[in-house]
Amino acid sequence: MITRTFLLVIAGALVLAGCASSPEPDHSSRYTLSQDRAPTGSFDASGLQDAKPRYEEPRRAGNKSPYNVWGKEYWVRESNDGYVQRGTASWYGEKFHGHNTSNGEVFDMYEMTAAHKSLRIPGYARVTNLDNGRSVIVRVNDRGPFHGDRLIDLSYAAAKKLGYQGRGTARVEVAAITVKPDGSMTLAGKPFPDAGAPVDAERLADPGTGNEALFVQLGSFSQRNPAEALMDRARRAVANPMRVREIETASGRFHRVQVGPFRDEDEALRTQSLLENQGFGQSILLTDTH
Repeated sequence: MITRTFLLVIAGALVLAGCASSPEPDHSSRYTLSQDRAPTGSFDASGLQDAKPRYEEPRRAGNKSPYNVWGKEYWVRESNDGYVQRGTASWYGEKFHGHNTSNGEVFDMYEMTAAHKSLRIPGYARVTNLDNGRSVIVRVNDRGPFHGDRLIDLSYAAAKKLGYQGRGTARVEVAAITVKPDGSMTLAGKPFPDAGAPVDAERLADPGTGNEALFVQLGSFSQRNPAEALMDRARRAVANPMRVREIETASGRFHRVQVGPFRDEDEALRTQSLLENQGFGQSILLTDTH
């Protein structure tokens, strides 16, 4: 004979089973930054390479336009060519790691990827941290961020490479890289011969005059004292010439700590590697006025 108690136990088990097997919430609902987190342990992003732009056939996946998230409508651009905009970047990490992106790929927080509301995907963009001048190139393969007025969501790795993972957000410039079938590229609509060359926000704002040369830049500061302190540390590590280059830009005054100039890229890369082995893990190779 089936008792009332037995029926209640079965009903309770069914309820629990229903909760355990309930589907994941829709993709947009996972963009709640307060529920995300960085990976446990330490992750060294200093040697992480930028995404390598290449031509990819247009896809339908992830490019539905318009699309609706939380009752708001968004439109996808017909083309990424010429796109450049400044705004706030955030990042996403462990909460999304292993989930599908909007175009069906799997999100990996340790790769150089990003989410954007309107750029066609997959696509590429150079993202520059306007507070420290660092730049990365990312592959845009997801939609978001749908939180406030934020412009772009970078993977945790890309955010750490730009140096803002601890703060959560940064002021950035996003410039789309368009690759044509013949392999030629444009950056924000202008010819872009070398997508792998790091170019910082300060140089964009003030290209300078005179001869240009290769430098290894160790940091860029709004105040001169920390720049001088970093240069003193670098002088104890290598014997190369170095300088603190002060420059006025639209974003304010910056003090660049630079080692060089170098005669060629191989010499600069050897010095950069030596500096990284001495603990200067956030350096970038760039061209600046000599």
